[in-house]
Amino acid sequence: MKIAIIGAGNLGVSVAKGLIFSNAFTTLYLSKRNVQDIQDFEEYAKVHVTSDNLEAVRNSDILIFAVQPTQFERILEEIRDELTDKHVLISTVTGFKIPRIEAIIGKHHYIIRSMPNTAIAVGKSMTCLCSNEAGEKRIRIAEAIFNRLGTSIIIPENKMQAATVICASGVAFWMRLIRATTQGAVQLGFDAKDAQELSMQTCLGAASLLIESGKHPEEEIDKVTTPRGCTIEGLNEMEHNGLSSSLIKGIQASFKKINTISD
Repeated sequence: MKIAIIGAGNLGVSVAKGLIFSNAFTTLYLSKRNVQDIQDFEEYAKVHVTSDNLEAVRNSDILIFAVQPTQFERILEEIRDELTDKHVLISTVTGFKIPRIEAIIGKHHYIIRSMPNTAIAVGKSMTCLCSNEAGEKRIRIAEAIFNRLGTSIIIPENKMQAATVICASGVAFWMRLIRATTQGAVQLGFDAKDAQELSMQTCLGAASLLIESGKHPEEEIDKVTTPRGCTIEGLNEMEHNGLSSSLIKGIQASFKKINTISD
């Protein structure tokens, strides 16, 4: 696959690292106004760095856009005349809906929206996908790409804002929980490095249990909570102080905010 990433900022670079890590391309173009920050990528075979979006488009079949919403319309107008019937457009741009993209470049193009998260850099992204009617014919290409970079799921476009909160913002939420349990471990006497290792690996193990078993979290919680035990004591104290409620309220607050910046 000949892939271009238009907008090699934080997310674009994470996608590039994931693609390189999984060897998921025949050629890869990275486009950015200031290429100094990404020049090192040219050390990889078949990776090209450019400040010219048109060059990237002309030499690629799959275009992944990872730009700011305020830049996206201008970029689409810039490349519009270079688009052919071979191009598959994959947007990671928050709040920029498919009808708005179609209004700029036309409904006949294969348009796919994706919402990966930064864990794509290590091949562990949870990516949500949706498409326009034409894009349904190519959405399996996007699915194949993102399944090599983690896990993907196809959803309706009206769920993309919520998916952004759960999957993209969600990385930050889980990081904060890992930080909090790390701090707790330090308070119990572990040094910072060991505390973080304990927290990270326990988090990974909990998620892996659910992924492998397909069980509800409460089923696994029941296995480690005994009558009058320390686990239930800790869980109840957390709930009395609003653990679940705070998480849900935080998710709702993020969702409310993202809907103020959507088109």
